[in-house]
Amino acid sequence: MRIIGVDPGLANSGIGIVEQDGGGITLVGSKCITTQPSTSFPERLMSIYGELEDALDEYQPEACAIESIFFAKNAKSAFQVGHARGVFILSAGIRGIPVFEYTPPQIKKALVGKGRADKSQVQYMTKMILNLPEIPKPDHVADALAAAICHLNSIKFMSLTGSEQLVYKRKRKR
Repeated sequence: MRIIGVDPGLANSGIGIVEQDGGGITLVGSKCITTQPSTSFPERLMSIYGELEDALDEYQPEACAIESIFFAKNAKSAFQVGHARGVFILSAGIRGIPVFEYTPPQIKKALVGKGRADKSQVQYMTKMILNLPEIPKPDHVADALAAAICHLNSIKFMSLTGSEQLVYKRKRKR
């Protein structure tokens, strides 16, 4: 199964694509989508959309795991991240790719075993699980890969319990 993980943001969004084939999880691709503050807000969202569309065309994921906004000190920043999340959710939804949402503590628990793990522990486990020579950079990419790995680890549990973190799944094509 091929999963695209997303760490949404307006200035920097990480995307990471992993695949589980048999027992292991391998890195398929990753990138950081960057927009400039000097660019208008609509243009920044369109830039995110265009780069995401390219990645979806290239990698053809079967599901999308996106990090939720867990806590925000700055309301304006939270709204901007929310708009970027909307671009990712809409783009995947239009293609019929189911979208699953995970909080940072859920992702940390899935990779490290505890929901209050620090960022370096999650990055280290991402490196180890994907058998990489070094920690993925930048942080946004590492977080996106962690979300994708979290989803792969959660699939078995969801199938056993019938529960899911599904945000959106298109029921029919127009």
